[in-house]
Amino acid sequence: MKAPVGVILAGGRATRMGGGDKGRLRLGRSTILDHVIDRFSPQVAALALNANGDAGRWSDVGLPVLPDGIDGFPGPLAGVLAGLDWAAEQGADHVVSAAADTPFLPPDLVPRLLLAAEEGAVPIALAASPSGRQPTFGLWPVALRDDLRQALTDGLRKVVIWTDRHGCAMAEFPDDTAFFNVNTPEDLATAETMA
Repeated sequence: MKAPVGVILAGGRATRMGGGDKGRLRLGRSTILDHVIDRFSPQVAALALNANGDAGRWSDVGLPVLPDGIDGFPGPLAGVLAGLDWAAEQGADHVVSAAADTPFLPPDLVPRLLLAAEEGAVPIALAASPSGRQPTFGLWPVALRDDLRQALTDGLRKVVIWTDRHGCAMAEFPDDTAFFNVNTPEDLATAETMA
């Protein structure tokens, strides 16, 4: 199997944080997004950022910026679809997604997702931790992008409903720390302590 490419999902509106780009928030000496890139980029053949609005605000990041192809902020599956379309252009067979507000994501996310899909003989794998499935962290086959586009056009928004239709393995991670996401100012304070 070719090495997958990666997409960082930053297409939401960050309403619980008061709006803006959560990935731009400072965490230690850099931003949350910098932490995500540092952990994610060594695991994939290429990396892009799914974000909506003015792409120019991300010019300093040095990644391709992929807007949702479905209007109305339909959620993370739209970001996954943007990543799949980009992956197809790169000649990749798979894309791995990760959330832009998770600075401690696993350094072995991609190999464990690949192994879970292979062992389960299914096309999709999601990360899971003791608190449950982590549906923004997944391995997605480019071959299913048209099916996903149709599902989103038909109004589907729940990740697990779509993944369960196609067969989905779980890559189990031992604790929730790796998937801690910064949604509120209180979460940011907690992340500072964790960092």
